[in-house]
Order: sequence, then C-alpha cells, then structure tokens
Amino acid sequence: LLLLAASGLAGGLALALGQSLASPRASAGGLILSAALVGLALLIAPWRLDGEQAILGLGSNLRFLLALLVGAGSGAALGGLIEWSLIRPLYSRPIYQVLVTLGLVFVGTELVKGVWGPTGYYMDTPDFFSQRGEACPSPNLAAWLRDNCASIDVLGRPFPSYRIFIIVLGLIMFTAIAVLLRRSRLGMIIRAGVQDSEMVQALGINVRRIFTLVFALGAGLAALGGVAAAPFIGVNPGIGQEFQLQAFIAVVIGGMGSYGGAAVGALLVGMARAFGDQIVLSGIQLPFMEQAIKFSPSIARASTVLIMALVLLIKPTGLFGKK
Repeated sequence: LLLLAASGLAGGLALALGQSLASPRASAGGLILSAALVGLALLIAPWRLDGEQAILGLGSNLRFLLALLVGAGSGAALGGLIEWSLIRPLYSRPIYQVLVTLGLVFVGTELVKGVWGPTGYYMDTPDFFSQRGEACPSPNLAAWLRDNCASIDVLGRPFPSYRIFIIVLGLIMFTAIAVLLRRSRLGMIIRAGVQDSEMVQALGINVRRIFTLVFALGAGLAALGGVAAAPFIGVNPGIGQEFQLQAFIAVVIGGMGSYGGAAVGALLVGMARAFGDQIVLSGIQLPFMEQAIKFSPSIARASTVLIMALVLLIKPTGLFGKK
C-alpha cells in the first residue's frame, strides 16, 4: 500500500507541475516516461553493445545511481525540447496540446518497441537494498545501514527496505518542489506567471523560458520516478501510459492547479488501488456464506476511477481545487 501511494505521489507530482504552469494548458505527464526512454535509446543506439558491456561491469549500486541521474537528466532535456518545439506554439489552443502530447505517447511507445522490443525488462534491486542473512530483517535504521538488509522490522513485521526508499524519495521530491514554489523567487515568478503571464512578461521576465524550465523539471521528476520504480515493477513500453492515467486521476481528485491537492490525490489513488488489489486477492467473506465472494481483477483498476467520480459528484472542482 505504501509503495503504491509513494509511486502515485511521484506521478501526481510530475503531472501537477506540468499543468500548474500552463493551466488550463493541459500536458500529458505520462508522455515523459515513454519519451525519456525514446531519447535515450536514440542516443545510445550507435554504440549500444559497447555501452552495455561497460555499464554491466559496474556494481549494482553504481548502475542504479547512474540510471537515476541519466534518466532524470534525459527526461528533463527531452521534456524541455518538447515544450519548446511542440507545446509552446499551441499555448492558445489547449485541446491541440492534449492531442499532440497524447500522440507523442503512442509514437514514443512504438519507438521504444523498435529499439528494445515489445517485451518488458526487470531491473535488479541494488545490493544496498537486497542483502539477506541471519541479521535480517534489520531491527532498526542503524542496523540496516550496516547490513543493507532487504527488509526492516516495522512494528514487528518485515517491510521491504526498497519500498521505504521509494516512500522517502517521494517525500523528498514533494518537499523540495513545495519549498521551490512557496519559498523561492523562482517559485514566486512561476505562480505569478500562472495568474497573469502578460503582466509578468511586462516586468521584463521571460515567461516562456520559465514555462520551459518547469516543464523540463516536471519531465525530469517523472523520469526519476519511473527509474526508481523499475526494480519493483519492471520496465515495459507501456509504462508511461499506465502512470499517466493514475497521475491524471490523482490531479483531478486533488483539484486542478493545486500542488498539495495532487499529492493528496496521489495518496488516495495509491491506497484505493492497494485496497482493491487486496479485495480481489482475498475476496469478501460474509457470515452466512461458506465461500468468500470473489471479484474480477478489473475491479482493482476501476477503484481509482470510482473514487474520482465520487469526489467530482461531491465537489466538482476536486478536493482542493478552486473555481
């Protein structure tokens, strides 16, 4: 449950950044997860074999750190390029933005299939989070730092340490961007640009450059979240589309234009999906029935959409959205 909540937080975070700058200029945040892979694939294709041999010679911890840095950097660079070349000319036509970005999702997915094939890949968990032995699970954080156990004792039960890492990473991302938006001059310019971009432009500030910067930042965060989740969920050509839907639902639940609302929406999406998965797995046992009622796996996927519909019926602007 906590893993899904943290993963949803990262996805909602990236999408909230993209739309909060350009609202009502919609941006398809899930595009970046596929697009970042495409850009990286095109760059490394000429020396793919040599590069693979060099990277495989590194330790798992170093490979993972390299993947985080390269993934976030390439995602940010490609996101900025997409905003500058395709999104910027369409700022006055938000529907066209949606169509272009959605089209790029499918184009990117097919390009990834062409380079790496249609099958998925699994990324080994770094050694820092995968050690096993008599000392595991670690009774506390200090012991985990010493032994690098795959699990940590949490309230008497073992909990995978890599899931805790994803949760902490999501919280760090959320806090860092919240501080950036609320406590920095750049954040003040961003918020002012959303409210009245023409006035900010009249003050001598290049609003379009700021828009590109924030779009790139959101893309980098989305790519970072994808790399961080890869050791647990694997990597496949459709991973961007999967995260895109969940991120969109999280933003709608929280309220369009609300950064904190996107985070709350992501937590609700994660918990709803985890609860739905558990219901599908174990069913519901009623006192007067011998066997538990079983549900289709599609119920788990539909649970997040049902919550979104319920929230919109009660509060059409979302939990924290404004008119």
